[in-house]
Amino acid sequence: MAINRRDFLKNSFLLSSGIFLPSGVIKSVFNSDEEFDVVVYGATSAGIIAGVAAAKRGRSVIIVEPSNHLGGLTSGGLSQTDIGVEGEGGAIGGMSLDFYKKVRQYYLNDESWKYQTWDEYMNRTNRLEPDSEGMFGFEPKVARMIYEEMLEEAGVPVVLNDRILLNGNGVEKRGDKISAMITEDGNVYRGKVFMDATYESDLMAMAGVSYTVGRESNGKYDEHLNGVQTERSHNHIFNKKVDPYIEPGQSHSGVLPGIDPTGPGEEFSGDHRVQAYCYRMCLTDVPENQIPIEKPEGYEDLRHELLFRNFEAGDDRFPWINSPMPNRKTDINNRWAVSTNNIGMNYDYPDGDHDTRDRILEDYRLYQQGHMWAMANHPRVPEHFREEYSKWGLAADEYPENGNWTPQIYVREARRMIGEYVMTEHDCRRMRVVEDSIGLGSYNMDSHNVQRYITKDGYVQNEGNLEYTPGGPYAISYRSLTPKREECTNLLVCCNGISASHISFGSIRMEPVFMILGQSSAVAADIAINQNGIVQDVPYRELRSQLLKEDQRLDVDLNEWPPHLPEYS
Repeated sequence: MAINRRDFLKNSFLLSSGIFLPSGVIKSVFNSDEEFDVVVYGATSAGIIAGVAAAKRGRSVIIVEPSNHLGGLTSGGLSQTDIGVEGEGGAIGGMSLDFYKKVRQYYLNDESWKYQTWDEYMNRTNRLEPDSEGMFGFEPKVARMIYEEMLEEAGVPVVLNDRILLNGNGVEKRGDKISAMITEDGNVYRGKVFMDATYESDLMAMAGVSYTVGRESNGKYDEHLNGVQTERSHNHIFNKKVDPYIEPGQSHSGVLPGIDPTGPGEEFSGDHRVQAYCYRMCLTDVPENQIPIEKPEGYEDLRHELLFRNFEAGDDRFPWINSPMPNRKTDINNRWAVSTNNIGMNYDYPDGDHDTRDRILEDYRLYQQGHMWAMANHPRVPEHFREEYSKWGLAADEYPENGNWTPQIYVREARRMIGEYVMTEHDCRRMRVVEDSIGLGSYNMDSHNVQRYITKDGYVQNEGNLEYTPGGPYAISYRSLTPKREECTNLLVCCNGISASHISFGSIRMEPVFMILGQSSAVAADIAINQNGIVQDVPYRELRSQLLKEDQRLDVDLNEWPPHLPEYS
């Protein structure tokens, strides 16, 4: 049955598969023709901040999340926060910095430390200075707790497990405006302004907004670091000669899993390939808080043959980044030639339907759990690696509802809007500085590998990894959040779908920046609703004034941070 929106807002905080939390169980379907001021699709870091910021401005808000997870990657294991320029005069401000201040405040309490002390953690990490404004390493459950407190304080309801229809019927439009978003459960969410805060940008795509998937050629936007990059891919590659064929030396036997025999493509040309994904695992070496990573059902040695051959060829590098988090937990990330990135297996994800994506997610989980089991147990893995990996297991007090495995995959890149303004390498390097800044980015132009191919010499190689500093903070255009006017006038895109080239998005795609974009989008939505409801008509002078009042950092001093043209090698 349908429920009244006022009762919904009064009686519930989180809705998960028909269950309202924490106020009790009400098996109901939310299906109301009443209109919200702001409908946010995606309870990611961007979506939560956007919803809370809009509510603080007196707007009626609802957040709809397609999964059962709250907080996106920030609470999904990506605890080693990539921040670029932080602190006084840095790039992170507003509610984004407030979030990390709340993290720091939480850990100042001695009761927050169960498996180590503050000083012991400080001795293990390089991510925290004694005078830092915020704390940028944390346990996933702490991030989620802070988000829940923010939502509850602002009175923002969140509906979980409610996915937009992807069959062309998920968005109702009247002219150039979205009037409603429709989900698989038959729920209809009506609003004045909509925000896409998801990693997949489904709302944007279903609204008929132009977008791209993959890498542009260098020539598209006169860039240097876009497209195929075999020569510049110098990190996280094979440094030993490893045979790519199922039967070594026998090309007729076929290639090993994950190798694209059609690659790599013409240097600097565009393609359909996207950065590899992975799960950012929260592990611990505390025995009493540890769940072993078992050999997964469906495991096959062949999926990990490149790993074994790479060791046998003499690569002795540890294939992970093990970043310490509080209470002897970790954030595990990909490293070197063969690691946690399931390279080349995500090309169908951005435009895939829900079933396609579910299959890809299951394959990523199978690959990554198999990789971790092999590193700890397989006889073809050198003993010193097995000894180290055997010390670690899943944290028993994280994600108990999901078998202690994070429910959020790292969608490093998917659809990207082609909006009113496209951010490019020129913006990141401050070769041009936009006049409508709504926040700053500052992290490296960073792309993980996108493919494995066979070299002219007949060996396997990775391609796509680039890590180039912008040399300081840069301004992000408000117009990069707005679709082209003729396509949609009441949608703001504040997460992965931001209008940016592949390589510039490689810098923008950081969780603190998504929070910045979420807050700025909320302020813009409020102004738009007060005027004619058209997001492209928001006067920047007013937007800027309001953002500065909310402590957003908007400006780049070119005397301190001049244009930066790195040496290309």
